Amino acid sequence: MTISSTLDVRTPDRPRPSPSVRTRRPSWPLLVLAGWLAQVGIRLVLAGGQSVPAAFPDESGYLLAARWLAGGPGGDLSGSTFYQGGYPLLVSPAFWLSHDPQTCYRIVLGINALVGAAIFPLAVAALRRMRLPRPHAYVLAFAAALLPAATVFGPLALTDAVLPVLVLGWLLALHSFVRAWFQETDGRRVAVAGSLASLAAAYTYTTHARGTVILAVHLLVVAGVVTYGLVTRRPAVKAALVSGAVAFAAAAAGWALNGAVRAALYPHGVRDLGGLLSSRLTTVGGLEWAVFGAAGQIWYLIVATWGLAGIGLVAAARTLWRRWSDPDARVMSGVLLAATFGTALASSAALPDEHRVGNYFYGRYLACLAVAHALCGLAVLMRRRRSSVGYALAAGVVCAGAGLSAAVYAGDRLTDYNFIAFDFPETCFLTWDWTSLRLGTASLAALALLGVLVAVAYTPRSAWTIAVGLAAFNLVAVSVIAKPWLPPREPIFRAGPGYGKVAVDASLTWRVWVRQAYQVWWTPLTFFQAANGQPPAGTCMVIVPVTGGATPATSWPRHPVGWRVTASGTAPAPWAAWKSSSCHRVVT
Repeated sequence: MTISSTLDVRTPDRPRPSPSVRTRRPSWPLLVLAGWLAQVGIRLVLAGGQSVPAAFPDESGYLLAARWLAGGPGGDLSGSTFYQGGYPLLVSPAFWLSHDPQTCYRIVLGINALVGAAIFPLAVAALRRMRLPRPHAYVLAFAAALLPAATVFGPLALTDAVLPVLVLGWLLALHSFVRAWFQETDGRRVAVAGSLASLAAAYTYTTHARGTVILAVHLLVVAGVVTYGLVTRRPAVKAALVSGAVAFAAAAAGWALNGAVRAALYPHGVRDLGGLLSSRLTTVGGLEWAVFGAAGQIWYLIVATWGLAGIGLVAAARTLWRRWSDPDARVMSGVLLAATFGTALASSAALPDEHRVGNYFYGRYLACLAVAHALCGLAVLMRRRRSSVGYALAAGVVCAGAGLSAAVYAGDRLTDYNFIAFDFPETCFLTWDWTSLRLGTASLAALALLGVLVAVAYTPRSAWTIAVGLAAFNLVAVSVIAKPWLPPREPIFRAGPGYGKVAVDASLTWRVWVRQAYQVWWTPLTFFQAANGQPPAGTCMVIVPVTGGATPATSWPRHPVGWRVTASGTAPAPWAAWKSSSCHRVVT
């Protein structure tokens, strides 16, 4: 990983006990498997009882794409943010196993748990590369894998449930590639490691826009390796070229997949975030927005990992700066920092001004890198005890500087703009306030926790104490915040494929109809003008808004004869569902 060269003290070889005193120990692979299963179980418990999507329109976008990829009906999400096809491809088998939306959703969350728990064995491998003993790597990795950044999105059908695994896997594979290159091992090892890293980077690119930064950083590393190899005439240049070719081929396949999803679900186009990104990065005002928004994300990254990511950032910067660090460690430090700051800057620049506090402090975009930074921080605490206080102080300075600069830029907008608790799960927990951002309180709480961890690092059996305490704190945190963010909403549709079409009045807010687009599993929603038109032929249900002083019974004055109101609601906006008497299936 990134700080291996900062930890120069190698553990001396211990004398092996004689055969007579050796004890039978559990197999290491079985221990790792048991830890992964425990992580799966924790994630399943956190997702227990969740059977209806809660985060809109994101979950609906991914679920509709997954259903379409599995051969089912899609929908029309034109004009909204493009939800890429990588994650839907992963969870699409859920729609081969069942048609019931609730059952499929539970299966998707099960897939999230299986994949998300893989962060644990990857974290073990990362800490082992940072020269931690097996027992210490095991327990600390288990605790780090429970950080909210790696668990809180598991009970939701979002890419964030699997992105931390993809990013950490990419970092490990890329480190294997770089290390094999500098050690001048055989070309086969270089090619295999590079190809695995390329596949991970390309799939991340296919999964979310953040993956574009990951892929760009990856290609820069491969290009640098190839260029350096050509200059020095290293024999493994062909292997590095193979890695680059795999990256381009996999990225092309991902581009084709996303193109197919875009054409099927966004026939009239998507929200132009790319144009917004370009305009922000080419104007002074836009650059200010992007830079200070990125600073807010760095602040949140540090606070959301209880300060550990701050130490990780400082350690990575120090390793990159020191010329006597191992070459592979310097490269990977640069990779981690480039991926972090590149993602923060690009995502901030492409973020529309939605008049919410999350425009200035947002943690979701860097959550995929949080575990990697936290692992670096834990390694520093274990291997650099004498200088851990200095690292912690430097982390505090970075946290304060990033938070203060973003707060000054935001100004009164931090109190005037809309605060959404979904944007701030960790800080809401730290401050026990789900109604506002308490910047100073959250910062002090996170740095106080970091101070406790640094103090414990000086005690005997510090690794075990830190691991138990960190795991317990993380479990308390995620048990509070990893829950449905909105009250559970039962679907209004319970019908089979012979039920007919479902039409929506074009004036109905998307906040209503997008919630039902996933529940109608047998046909895509169609749109019409209820004020002056009739629903398409074969329509059995119509959803219209209830506006002004109307009641559900008077919400559709021009309804055909034989139609009646069968369901209505007021959240998130008043609506009414009308049913045709010519359709005999029951709607509850």
